[in-house]
Amino acid sequence: MKYLVLFFCLAQVPSFEVASVKPSVSHARPSTRGGPGTPDPEQFTFTNVTLLNALVRAYDVKTYQVTGPGWLSSERYDIVAKVSPDTTKEQFNLMLRSLLAERFHHAVHHETREFQGYELVVGKNGTKLKVSQERQEHPVPETEAPPKTDANGFPLLDGPGLVMMEGMRGRAVISFLTARSQPLSALADTLSREFRMPVLDKTGLTGRFDFALEFAPQPPGSLTPDNSDDSASNLLTAV
Repeated sequence: MKYLVLFFCLAQVPSFEVASVKPSVSHARPSTRGGPGTPDPEQFTFTNVTLLNALVRAYDVKTYQVTGPGWLSSERYDIVAKVSPDTTKEQFNLMLRSLLAERFHHAVHHETREFQGYELVVGKNGTKLKVSQERQEHPVPETEAPPKTDANGFPLLDGPGLVMMEGMRGRAVISFLTARSQPLSALADTLSREFRMPVLDKTGLTGRFDFALEFAPQPPGSLTPDNSDDSASNLLTAV
């Protein structure tokens, strides 16, 4: 498995003709819009994202496969780039790598390491998931404004998508996840990014489903809650 280790030297790869990288002053939830394969292929926008988010996109890896200084996950940026309409995903990733190397003066080193993780499987009594009746094939574009929530704190979605937000229950912080018309691989990917550890979809279920989860937040690299109160189940129990 590839594991990125950051070194601070300049790498030479293809670059965007026009791009900007600025420290973010936005209080909007992190979002990614545009680029190859989207309705807006000629402009790519990162809003309020960490450098870790950008590296994961540029190198097509998982968050747990990247290691480096702590500010990778704390300092936030707005990135905007003009993209040629015929740019492929592979070409775009190379350009994003070049931009990050130019502005942050880093390159990457690949190593192979072992990771402890989890597999998502069907329970012994079978699945009780609700098959989605959503007919719309493409996800609704993200907006900078956070989605509204229902009376229980779950995000409300206008179309296909998967959103996880934190909310309060009394004095406890709870993670609320809502999915519409999503494959279970999307759930596995989301949990993998959130906790920075491998979570693989081994259910064998190929449909799209509507589902919701709530659980106590877990620290990166662990599925054990930060606190021991009974405000919500841990992730394993919730799933």
